[in-house]
Amino acid sequence: MSNDPVKTIKRVLAPSERIAEVLFGLIMFLTITGSLRVATAGPDDVDTMLRNALGCNLAWGIIDALLYCMGRGAEIGRGLSVHHAVRRATDPQLAHRLIADALPSVVASVLQPAELASIHQRLLQLPEPPKQARLRKDDWLAGLGVFLLVVLSMFPLAIPFIFMHNAAAALRVSNAIAIVMLFGMGYAYGRLTLRNPWSRAIAMVIVGLALVALTKAFGG
Repeated sequence: MSNDPVKTIKRVLAPSERIAEVLFGLIMFLTITGSLRVATAGPDDVDTMLRNALGCNLAWGIIDALLYCMGRGAEIGRGLSVHHAVRRATDPQLAHRLIADALPSVVASVLQPAELASIHQRLLQLPEPPKQARLRKDDWLAGLGVFLLVVLSMFPLAIPFIFMHNAAAALRVSNAIAIVMLFGMGYAYGRLTLRNPWSRAIAMVIVGLALVALTKAFGG
């Protein structure tokens, strides 16, 4: 097992999960900036907005990390249930059906009875599985990765508000950064799903522009 937490997080979190968490963080921040009335906003208003954005992203990061860990616990529990059921099955055909049902349908459809029997025998040779699902170190690190992705994704958007004194200009720069990041996330998602990455990137930008329009409409 790798001792590098960053490498471990990248390994245990699927690319689609990493993209989703960054999108959550971006959308959360854009939603909060919509509450800023840039025409009359002063330093105190910007500070309040940044604190609200950080608080919301921290809260959502914690919630999403807990939900991820709960989901992993349920997934491990399902695997243990199948393992126990296979070991208890007195009918080999029943055991083979349980194994096939636990596999992706495409994989199960190409396995021959002899291959299912081989998997059955290998499962029987394994040590007795634990009775309860327990999260492993990698699962906890992945939960930490979910939290960090949600929280850290807001900081590129927050930088203009930290270093620029004009709230309206800072908002425009922040929105531009958000659109670039949305474009990148959409492009990556398109490549991941084997679809046209440019169309997915443009779709994500449209979402960003819609949020910017809401900011202008309700933020002043």
